[in-house]
Amino acid sequence: MVQVIPTINCMDFGCVAHKFLQLSSFLPREAWVHIDVADAKFTFNKTWSHPSELAKLLKAHAEFNFNIEVHLMIEEPEREVLEWLKIGSKRVIVHGETIWDNKFRKTKVNPEIVIKDIFKKSGEFGAEVMLATNPETRLEDFKDYLDEFNAFQVLSVRPGLSGQKFLTVALEKIRFLRAQFPNAKIEVDGGVNFETGKLAREAGADILAAGSYIFESGDPKGAFEKLEEL
Repeated sequence: MVQVIPTINCMDFGCVAHKFLQLSSFLPREAWVHIDVADAKFTFNKTWSHPSELAKLLKAHAEFNFNIEVHLMIEEPEREVLEWLKIGSKRVIVHGETIWDNKFRKTKVNPEIVIKDIFKKSGEFGAEVMLATNPETRLEDFKDYLDEFNAFQVLSVRPGLSGQKFLTVALEKIRFLRAQFPNAKIEVDGGVNFETGKLAREAGADILAAGSYIFESGDPKGAFEKLEEL
C-alpha cells in the first residue's frame, strides 16, 4: 500500500489551522502531514512560513499529534532548517538546486559542507533528510551527491504554487531513482490525483504528497482514502 501524505500549502496561518482541523477529523494520530514553505526567491510565490506559530498550534491541540515533514522551497535551507527541527519536524525536505547549483543562491557555498550541516542538525533531533529536485533538474548530473541520501522527493510541478498540473517528466526521474536506489523512500509531490498517483506508484514511488486533490475535493477523507487504495 502506498503512503499518502496530505500537503498544506497556505498563504496565511488561518488556512494552516483550518486544514489541520480538517485532517484531525480522519487522520490517525502520528500520521504524516506535509508543510510547504516557499520564500518567493527560490520560488515565484511566498507561502506562510512561521514555525513558532505552528508550534503554538500543535501545543494547543492534542488532536494535531501528527508527524510533520517540512518542504523547504527556499534559497538557503541550511539557515532555516534548525527552526523547523526545534518545533518537532520529523523530516526536512531540501532542494538539491539550492545546495549544488549556486545560480539559485545569493551566496556561493560548498555543497558538501551544506549537506553535512543539514544532516548534522537533523540528526541531533532524530529527523530524516529528504532530497527534492525540480522537474527540469537532471539527476544524472549530480549522482555523486545523490549517494548521500536514502530518501528523495520528485517534484512533479514547478516549486511553490498548489493546484498545478502533473508533469510526466517526473515519472522518468522516479524510475531512475528506483533503479539506482532500490531501498530508498521516493515521494512524488505536485499534481497528484488518483490517475497521476497510479502512474507514480507504478513508476516506483512509495509516498504520494497531495494537496488540492484532498482539500478541494469536497470530501477530504474520501479523497485521501481513495489514494491509499493505489
